Amino acid sequence: MSHVMETYGRLPVAFVSGSGATLRDEEGKAYFDALCGLAVCGLGHAHPRVTKAVADQAGTLIHTSNLYGVPLQEKLADRLCDLSGMERVFFANSGAEANEAAIKIARLHGHNRDINKPTAIVVDGSFHGRTMATLTATGNRKVRAGFDPLLSGFVRAPFDNLEAIANIAANNPNVVAMMVEPVLGEGGIIIPEATYLEGLRKICDDNEWLLMLDEVQTGNGRTGKFFAYQHTSVTPDVVTTAKGLGNGLPIGACLARGVAASTLKPGNHASTFGGNPLVCAAAHAVLDALTEDRLIERAAELGERIVGGLREVLQGNNQITEVRGKGLMIAVETAEPCSQLVGKALDQGLLVNVTRDNILRLLPPLILSDDEADELVHRVSTLLST
Repeated sequence: MSHVMETYGRLPVAFVSGSGATLRDEEGKAYFDALCGLAVCGLGHAHPRVTKAVADQAGTLIHTSNLYGVPLQEKLADRLCDLSGMERVFFANSGAEANEAAIKIARLHGHNRDINKPTAIVVDGSFHGRTMATLTATGNRKVRAGFDPLLSGFVRAPFDNLEAIANIAANNPNVVAMMVEPVLGEGGIIIPEATYLEGLRKICDDNEWLLMLDEVQTGNGRTGKFFAYQHTSVTPDVVTTAKGLGNGLPIGACLARGVAASTLKPGNHASTFGGNPLVCAAAHAVLDALTEDRLIERAAELGERIVGGLREVLQGNNQITEVRGKGLMIAVETAEPCSQLVGKALDQGLLVNVTRDNILRLLPPLILSDDEADELVHRVSTLLST
């Protein structure tokens, strides 16, 4: 009997090594990793930049706590702000914690404006984490089930519906912020209209709300820009990231500008491990690879190649209703529930994920070659055709 709590429905495999887009299990079988740890290992496995940075830092200094200066953290904050247009960064250990910081910024900002019940708008189909605040913000009833009483201070709206947001603005004077993913990740790789973020920015500006973007899954180059909002003219007040920032090491970041950047004061929020030297060294290596190796642009190219290839090969397959993507966030939507495809793919040496019951989700690493991208198209099309 395992002494690990059964909070996961684990697949019958354990991996012991990896390189690039390939993982190997205890028997030595190779698997094409088209999930990369749920959008975490964007540089693939055992990337030499990350390996060297972590090894060197582990032999120098791992942790001191945020009671003291952390030079690598300061430098990382500078780089993230340069890449994002933000002004300040709070470092945490995960996407949920980064989102928790964003929610606390919104609430404190509201109280600073003498709003006694500050409220944030969140959307149906979203996923923001599993802490009590981020769980409440998540727009998935199955995820929230069994954890009542949830927190107050949230109001829900349909995704990609500006009219609904305008209606809330006209009827709820307690709203202080809007929190949304630029592309719904766990919600099925749902891509909004091109004008959606611009419309949200205008509504937020008109009502003095904070626009807070959850880029935990979409960030760090995955959509073909460092952040997905950079496909538009919009700059948010708060943006969160994690997953691909550490390529497997636990780091999250809440970035802010304007009034949101100076809302939290000493004593308002903290993290014992957040932004320690080891994880910051890994993040620097990731940023080096993304920028110097042209991997962000490469994600856009690879996404077009894979989506185009899948559409061509799956054309005429009546079980497929749509193939869509934004960079290397790719969805194949099926007419019927397709959760059985995960185990079937595993047997074939392919790692994929199914979300929302009928969305085959692909989150491959940004370091794929053209041949590997074509191989992924072949493997997925074979999976869906047998």
